[in-house]
Amino acid sequence: MTTSPLPVLDGDSCPKVQMEKRVKNVFVTQPEDSRDRKKAVFCVPATKETPSKILEVGVKTLKKTLIARKQAELHEVDVQLALKTQDFRSCMEALALRRSELETEQRQAKEKMMKFEKFVAENEVKRRRALKHCEAALEQNILKQREIEDLTEQLTKLEARRQVLKQRTEKYKIYEDYLMKTLDLLPTIYRYNSYESLVMPIIRRHQTLSITHQELLQRLRRMEAEVEQGQRQLRNLKRQHNIRKLMSTKELSELQSELESLKEKNKQAEVNLLMNQGASREKVEEVGKLLMAVNNLAQQCYLSQYGPLKSMSVLTMMDMVKEFILDKADTERRVRRLESCSTAALMDKRWRESLKSIGSKTQIKSSSKVSKTSETFS
Repeated sequence: MTTSPLPVLDGDSCPKVQMEKRVKNVFVTQPEDSRDRKKAVFCVPATKETPSKILEVGVKTLKKTLIARKQAELHEVDVQLALKTQDFRSCMEALALRRSELETEQRQAKEKMMKFEKFVAENEVKRRRALKHCEAALEQNILKQREIEDLTEQLTKLEARRQVLKQRTEKYKIYEDYLMKTLDLLPTIYRYNSYESLVMPIIRRHQTLSITHQELLQRLRRMEAEVEQGQRQLRNLKRQHNIRKLMSTKELSELQSELESLKEKNKQAEVNLLMNQGASREKVEEVGKLLMAVNNLAQQCYLSQYGPLKSMSVLTMMDMVKEFILDKADTERRVRRLESCSTAALMDKRWRESLKSIGSKTQIKSSSKVSKTSETFS
């Protein structure tokens, strides 16, 4: 806010006090040197103006001096205000620059936060994928380890069987040697024909039985593997069943607690409903009584211009009752006014009749007096 500077006063425009030269008072007894020394002393001049005028001139000069001082102070205030305004503007510019920098930093922080959240989400997806992969690899490792254990067990069994068969072959080797020596000692006639005809069916039967035995052993191993796998699946199913049983038990307990809370809420709701039904029943009874009263009033205050009473609404009935009551009040007011007028007319009529009776009585008296005087005269 800038203030308009006041007009500068001119010192020459004010009236000047006129002084007259006056001879100094000098004592004769003083020496001349002292007189000469006192020449430099200023003396109070004598004025030709009156004291009131001098006082007025002094007041004016004092006012002008005060105005000039106030103008100087006002100029200083204007200068300080301009400096403060410039400082405020510079501060506002710095604040605006700082605000823009803060908005830019905030936007960059939001972008960094979004990028970080996206990075965290991607890392979470990667972590879950890696966990799934690790779980699948762990399951595969467990299965492979079980297969290795099964194969190791089968290998140990086969090694034991091989040792048994080796011992058995070593045991039966003497019989084979004996048979071979016997065969060498037989004549050539029985060596080929009868040997083939008697021994070959036994050997073929033995080969067939050995093949069947091997197939049965393989089938038995497959069945054992299937049974073991079924047992593992059964154990897994039992474990899962126990876990599901525990979870279902937990859910059942939670549902039971929820059921208890719902029962309590239902009981409270039933109590509130009964209370509300009682209150609503009372309200319905009051509304019914009010409607019956309105219907009774409408029947008593029926007006034909409103139509049939059965098709009227409650508001229409109340309007009709209101109009009927207003008509009755207006009629009563008119009747009272007419009664007051009729009583006044009746009183006037009685007063007139009384006046007439009084006049007739005076006339009768006067006529009787006249008759009496006539009788006397006669």
